[in-house]
Amino acid sequence: MPTFSPSLEKALHQALTYANERHHEYATLEHLLLALVDDADAAAVMGACNVDLDALRKTLSEYVDNELSNLITGYDEDSKPTSGFQRVIQRAVIHVQSSGREEVTGANVLVGIFSERESHAAFFLQEQGMTRFDAVNYIGLGITKREEKQQIHAQTVDDCLDILEAAFQSPMWEQLPQQERIRLVGRLSHIMEIVERRDLEE
Repeated sequence: MPTFSPSLEKALHQALTYANERHHEYATLEHLLLALVDDADAAAVMGACNVDLDALRKTLSEYVDNELSNLITGYDEDSKPTSGFQRVIQRAVIHVQSSGREEVTGANVLVGIFSERESHAAFFLQEQGMTRFDAVNYIGLGITKREEKQQIHAQTVDDCLDILEAAFQSPMWEQLPQQERIRLVGRLSHIMEIVERRDLEE
């Protein structure tokens, strides 16, 4: 069974602390994402996807302070994770286990948040232009969102083939689920088509 990284352990504890400090009955995905902003692994992924971490922290803080008043209780009891919170953690554990790795990080949990499509946490990430694909693209291939845009302006089709070959040789490639590998190859193939059309038009 995979274990949590020390940084993720700290983030999970901090998420519960955020909820407890506000006397919230439940710790939500928004408490969790607020804690992940200061998790090194999750923050690295968000930064690579052009997320303004300071702005995200401010948005989340205002949300949990002002929009979750219905969760405030009149007694002192430890906050409990919501079902969505628990699903995200379980999803991250299952993903890491299926890929043969031994440690769950904040980056894995961050990806899991996107599956909770109705949550404000997922909305706040998407509001900054970040998608699940962006996160997986960076975690799996080390390609930032800015670099992906630059690839579309590659000089030749050979450049695109080099990118595809580098993807196959990446040590992370075999750890990605088949569906994600198919999506990444499809994205790179799409970039190649754009370059080919551009070359024909010139």
